[in-house]
Amino acid sequence: MLNSTEFIEIIRKSKYSFKIHEHADLHTVEDSKKLRGEIKGAHTKNLFLKNKKNNFFLISCEENSEINLRKISKSLNLGNVSFAKTEYLDSYLGIKPGSVSPFALLNDNKQFVSFFLEDKLYESEILNFHPLVNSITISIPANDFISFMIENNKKIHIFSNTNYEIIKTYE
Repeated sequence: MLNSTEFIEIIRKSKYSFKIHEHADLHTVEDSKKLRGEIKGAHTKNLFLKNKKNNFFLISCEENSEINLRKISKSLNLGNVSFAKTEYLDSYLGIKPGSVSPFALLNDNKQFVSFFLEDKLYESEILNFHPLVNSITISIPANDFISFMIENNKKIHIFSNTNYEIIKTYE
């Protein structure tokens, strides 16, 4: 499993522009709002979920979006979902609570976790995610993020949290 240093080395070697911001550990959206400083772009909350059939999902949405898990799970055909236990977070994504990020999907070599990105983020100019630890934030243009994830063999479902539907899928 990649650690944050190894991940940052991978993204540094890529052709994409990004900025690295170091800060105090951020465990919640509230922490982020208080401690992130003047980091520009869309800030996120990331939900690691599991259904009763042991299927796993990562949902990344804009930090102020209200997520109705019942509606999302029904409309996106996820089944009855709940937050996954810490042990699954570690075994599938190699991260600790508070560090949930789509960048951790690079540790999911067997594609166990399905990834859903809210359309508000998809339409944003700059996205902010932790690079496997919650004491660093990476700011990256949204189109570069999508390309980076696709180059690393990650499937992305863009979904509407308003209309509760998948708008587009990248593979």
